[in-house]
Amino acid sequence: MIAFVSVVLIAAGARGQQPTPTITLRPGLVITHSVRVAPRTYRLTADSSLDKPVITIRGNDITVDFAGASLVGLDPNADPDLARGTGISIEGGRNVRVLNATVRGYKVGLLARGTHNLTLTRDDFSHNWKPRLFSGIEHESLVDWLSHHHNEQREWLRFGAGAYLEDVHGGEIRDVRIEQGMEGLMLVRSDSLRIWNNVIEFNSGVGIGLYRSSDNVIMHNRASYNVRGYSHGFYRRGQDSANLLLYEQSCRNVVAYNSMTHGGDGLFLWAGQSTMDTGEGGSNDNLFYGNDFSFAPTNGMEATFSRNVFAENRVEGSDYGLWGGYSFDSRIVGNHFTRNRTGVAIEHGQNNTIAKNEFDGDTVGINLWANPIEPGDWGYPKHRDTRSRDYTVAVNTFIGNRVGVRSANTTGTMVGNRYTRVDSNVVHADTNALSESGGGGEFGMPVAPTPIAGGMDARALDSLASRDRSAIIVDEWGPCDWRSPKLWPVDSGRGATIRLRVLGPPGTWRVVGRRGIATLSADRGRVADTVTVTPRALTDWELTLEYRGTAVVSPRGVRTAASAPYRFSYGRFEPLGGWRVAVFPWTDAEDPRTHPDAFAALLRGTPSLSFERSRLDMMWSRPAIAGVPAAKWAAVATTTLVLDSGTFTLRTTSDDGVRVWVDGKLVIDDWTAHESRVDNAPVTTARHVLRVEYYQVDGWTELRVEVVRRRQRAAGSPGPH
Repeated sequence: MIAFVSVVLIAAGARGQQPTPTITLRPGLVITHSVRVAPRTYRLTADSSLDKPVITIRGNDITVDFAGASLVGLDPNADPDLARGTGISIEGGRNVRVLNATVRGYKVGLLARGTHNLTLTRDDFSHNWKPRLFSGIEHESLVDWLSHHHNEQREWLRFGAGAYLEDVHGGEIRDVRIEQGMEGLMLVRSDSLRIWNNVIEFNSGVGIGLYRSSDNVIMHNRASYNVRGYSHGFYRRGQDSANLLLYEQSCRNVVAYNSMTHGGDGLFLWAGQSTMDTGEGGSNDNLFYGNDFSFAPTNGMEATFSRNVFAENRVEGSDYGLWGGYSFDSRIVGNHFTRNRTGVAIEHGQNNTIAKNEFDGDTVGINLWANPIEPGDWGYPKHRDTRSRDYTVAVNTFIGNRVGVRSANTTGTMVGNRYTRVDSNVVHADTNALSESGGGGEFGMPVAPTPIAGGMDARALDSLASRDRSAIIVDEWGPCDWRSPKLWPVDSGRGATIRLRVLGPPGTWRVVGRRGIATLSADRGRVADTVTVTPRALTDWELTLEYRGTAVVSPRGVRTAASAPYRFSYGRFEPLGGWRVAVFPWTDAEDPRTHPDAFAALLRGTPSLSFERSRLDMMWSRPAIAGVPAAKWAAVATTTLVLDSGTFTLRTTSDDGVRVWVDGKLVIDDWTAHESRVDNAPVTTARHVLRVEYYQVDGWTELRVEVVRRRQRAAGSPGPH
């Protein structure tokens, strides 16, 4: 039964003032008038459907003050990929305000649709749904790659969100916190919102995302460390995570004075599929002013197929300061690019101005080019002139670069640029049409947006913003927030000895548990120490420390008081080993998808290659094992497995087909050709014989077989739609 709350008006005092009623929350509650929620923790499980929220707000001129009350849908100790349903739903209405709420443990914390003039203030939508990640320290999995390219059928909702606003027009999002989920604040067909003074950090997908959302103001926010796909010294992909995502015809937004560092991309702007198909439109006329997009694993700013202004931003320590492929009529003025691999890189751009920027220590300052062949499946180059042409590169300062300006198949003018300690000022390939001339010129800065009164100095208040990319630590549940101690390998997590660094807030530690460890370099110390571990057996060991120091907040949001003990561990469990692998190239007549009998006969024959491996973990775009074909091959791998007491899960990650037998029983059967995905099966404590069959058609290869503790059904990030 649905319960409705109405306001009972009671005289209060001689002036006839009427108090706001105080209510308690219960499942299915529909709020239609202004109320105050009795402050307590409400543990209310949601239905799995996002359309059956725990609490619904419906009507006009409603203020719901949660007064610090918490709405909790999932035990904080449970895996966050078990979260489901919607905590609060706002259905239409005008002048709706939600204040002082904490909503956690749901697939979507707050879902607002069709609301005019929505206000969210001092709310906390942290610790909602996020998926388990399968990219390890030395192994990146394509399972974790994201795709936000389509949302016409509400595809983004498969990723969940702290707060998801759809068709919301006007209002304010202020002093809201969204951390330790996957998606933070997501706007779909929403406009005229003022989004400021928010903290949206340490999410494993997107901090702030816009789809067909225009005319919004995004200022004074801390939205950093929204990242995945990074392992320092091993890979730096970002996997299409981002601090700020602007997609599909999101126009005329003002983004200023934000700290957006250490994201997969700091900014990821894309015109949209409609532009890719027709060549029309774009995510145009956005202003990015005075933001810090530093230390992105990939691009500090990526902005493609669109027309925009980038002024007075800072990008340090990223692969690309600005990747602007197919940008047109854009102005890149007065930015500070420092120690990036490339400062500004634009392919197939037209009529762009790059002026008054500083390129300090970037390997290449500016790189402009056009390729002779463009992708044949893109509609965009079929409808537009995509030559690299009509650039103005003026009054920039280049300091300590290997190359100042590199160009190929590009036309334009260069005026008044200054080079200091640059190995090669200008390098042209296939053209000399982009040439340097003397003089200066007028290349004015855009008008700076007026800061909002009371807006925070986001960078000054972001204590982690100035650390380099090594501060990005991503484990199986996303980015580390540095608010609790953590053990993490300095480099490799494998080998005869392993160096572990104690990360986190200031304090001391001591060893309180060890398993499978022969020697330790120390049994107590301080945070920032490095501990050297020598395992007795590389397949199963664990080190547990106890921390005492400042108050800490765990990655699940559980608080521990200052000086109270807090335990944390690192270890490795790899009971699978001694794999025997046989490789079989196959022809169209033996295709496992269409000729299963012929394929089975092939596997009974003589392999083209046999070898042994300690782990069954193959991943490449080009074969990394000599003798393995690039396409159309199969593998049969066998091993024995011994498990003692406990509960365990057999897990495969595969692209393309895989099936696994345990003691002759088929337990995993994913024999279709597919992109990287995860399959699970329970496995009992005993001695087992495993047989794995795998086939690869072409393209990306991934096969990983492992046993993990506990029962797991995690499939990882929802795949592309």
